[in-house]
Amino acid sequence: MTKGTIFIVDDDAAVRDSLCALLEAEGFSVEGFESAKAFLAGFKPKEACCVIADIRMPDMDGLELQEEIIRRGWGLPVIIITGHGDVPLAVRAMKAGAVDFIEKPFDDEVLRASIDRGIDQSRRSRGETAMVQEVETRVAQLTAREREVMEHLVAGRPNKVIAHRMDISPRTVEVHRGRVMEKMQARSLSDLVRMALAAKIEIPATT
Repeated sequence: MTKGTIFIVDDDAAVRDSLCALLEAEGFSVEGFESAKAFLAGFKPKEACCVIADIRMPDMDGLELQEEIIRRGWGLPVIIITGHGDVPLAVRAMKAGAVDFIEKPFDDEVLRASIDRGIDQSRRSRGETAMVQEVETRVAQLTAREREVMEHLVAGRPNKVIAHRMDISPRTVEVHRGRVMEKMQARSLSDLVRMALAAKIEIPATT
């Protein structure tokens, strides 16, 4: 019996093959698709499943695929694969309902955690209220400066840009960033984005 089915949608065959091998070794059933359109045409519902889709693909990108999945009412959890500089797009995807985003190069532990969240999404709904309360408690522990840094981080701004906007040094940003991650108990940037969305913190548009 498999842990669930993972649909991998990526136009890069090497990425598809490596993810398939990794996840099959973890006990998942895996189906790969070279494009969003191929997935939409070939998708068959499974009992426990989620989609891993690259944010940048020709014809239809990961964000557009997610929107189409929502439009069709399939209720599929979506995890977005991002490359360098794609964090603002990934944040848009999470605002639209994506479970998570994972950054290249993949960290196996982060990838597994993201997939577990996708597979378990429907089972976690009862605990959402308690989770939001916990996140709000963590946010309340941040100083005003840390809260400002957190807002810049979840908007996808790099440290140098944050330093310029806040008129502080990049090293000071690093210190604040470390404290934010520690106080929020966030293991990754996507963790922090998810918490900000759960607590309904306004994520500013990237300019």
